[in-house]
Amino acid sequence: MVYCRFQSGEVSGWGIVEQHEVWELAGDYFSTTEKTGRSFPMNDVRFLAPCDPSKIIAVGLNYKDHIAEFGRTEIPTEPVIFFKAPTAVIGLDDPIVIPKGVGRVDFEAELGVVIKKKARYIPEREAIDYVLGFTCINDVTARELQKKDGQWSRSKSYDTFCPMGPWISEGLPHDQLRVESYLNQKAAQTGHTSQMIFSVPKLIAFISSVMTLLPGDVVFII
Repeated sequence: MVYCRFQSGEVSGWGIVEQHEVWELAGDYFSTTEKTGRSFPMNDVRFLAPCDPSKIIAVGLNYKDHIAEFGRTEIPTEPVIFFKAPTAVIGLDDPIVIPKGVGRVDFEAELGVVIKKKARYIPEREAIDYVLGFTCINDVTARELQKKDGQWSRSKSYDTFCPMGPWISEGLPHDQLRVESYLNQKAAQTGHTSQMIFSVPKLIAFISSVMTLLPGDVVFII
């Protein structure tokens, strides 16, 4: 199933994408998948960010090739987590606003994992049961500020620095996905989730041992 938030004229809501139509739901898809019976052609809707997270938890240095890019050789013994402000979230085709004076700004395509239900102390073997689906994240970073600060919250949390969507796809093979970005229709980044150091279930188990995850929270993996 493919979930989305959308706007069409005066109408905005939660929906399911089926056969090039967006079917409106009676509520949010964290609580119901009942359709209202009303649908809209995909080409006639504006896709909003597919969820409104209470928090965005990022997992850094979780790809072997990414560690090499940073000139490091040591492999983390446990996940490195940090936060990106939820107010950074924007939807498909919304403009990214680069503040004055931040210096170089980079983009990175990342896999986003959307939490389906409240999760705390979840064993790894049950972790996928707590996942609604997967989405695309553009992890925008003020790179010079990241280096200056020595930690990553400010450089990654400016408003509009987390484009997300256009939708959430259920049941994808999370360990068999290509993660790619394009700039002006040319490939700028290519990765694969098979290169992850810690798997999605292991990450959810680890993070839920630290904090409570709520419906709509997003975990994304760098």
